[in-house]
Amino acid sequence: MTNKEHDWEFGIKEDGHTSKEDANENIILGEGKFKYETSGENWGNLPKGWVYKEATAVDVNSKDLVYVFNRGTTPMIIFNAEGDIVNTWGNGIFKNPHGVTIGPNDEVFCVDNGDHTVRKFTADGKLLMTIGTAGKESPQMSGIPFAKPTHVAIDQRTGEFYVADGYSNAVVHKYTPEGKLQFTWGESGTNPGQFNIVHNICVDSEGWVYIADRENHRIQVFDSNGKYETQWGNLSRAAAICLSKNQTQDLIYVGEYFCGIGSNDQGTDLGPRVSILNLQGKILARLGRQSYGEQKGRFFSPHGIAVDSKGNIYVAEVSWSDYGSKMEPPRELRSMQKLVKI
Repeated sequence: MTNKEHDWEFGIKEDGHTSKEDANENIILGEGKFKYETSGENWGNLPKGWVYKEATAVDVNSKDLVYVFNRGTTPMIIFNAEGDIVNTWGNGIFKNPHGVTIGPNDEVFCVDNGDHTVRKFTADGKLLMTIGTAGKESPQMSGIPFAKPTHVAIDQRTGEFYVADGYSNAVVHKYTPEGKLQFTWGESGTNPGQFNIVHNICVDSEGWVYIADRENHRIQVFDSNGKYETQWGNLSRAAAICLSKNQTQDLIYVGEYFCGIGSNDQGTDLGPRVSILNLQGKILARLGRQSYGEQKGRFFSPHGIAVDSKGNIYVAEVSWSDYGSKMEPPRELRSMQKLVKI
């Protein structure tokens, strides 16, 4: 990977031009009714000496408190909408934070793909339930829970939840609200109903299940029994997915990785970016046209995504794993952005 740090100190206007004079300006991303302002800075007021290292996942509860699951100083940091810390917890519990999902009563589901568990907590961090045995990984591609799981989605109508078991398995598991396994579906492959990294998952108000099938560059849609319905293409490496209701319709927000190769690292419209779709899979807006980078208006690797009640988008990125750790010398990069709806 080419290190272009000499370019990354500049800002980028909506038209894509850069200059030192633009460096302090916020950037507008999006189109039509979907425009957002971003500062290009790491969002969240961390105390001196604290780091995210990388924010791997994010979700927002009913009070618009923002839960940032990260691999830095403390694994769970809870912010208010202004970016001030209101609580932290999770020290000594997690091996490798990966996914976070807020439940219908503001409970918090945390997926640790390092110790192969899903844990359910109260909003303030009291452990309620653990699924899986810490440190015990199921055989690779066995379909048995869990082999490096990635994310949880909850059916708000019933409290049933789905676990994406995606890095060493290629399946989705459905559980009762009490944590009893009901059934499992999926297998490795590229055909409909098959997966190549089951990464993120969400459920709409009618129970349809949307899965970010990352390395197959698509979203797949299933009913609540795991029956394949359809798929949406024309995406980059679809990694992060969430659902939010605006004033007129439900929307799907997808965070996508860069899908080029090293020699094409400045290709446009290849990700990384955020795409906004309706529930029929129609793309309503793309946020970000340029390649990866630290400049304002760009992303590294959108790994988790959430939307608050005002329509603001929070994007967590595994920028250390994908980029910063490979630099000479290695350094922490921006991994948490807030895109403010305008």
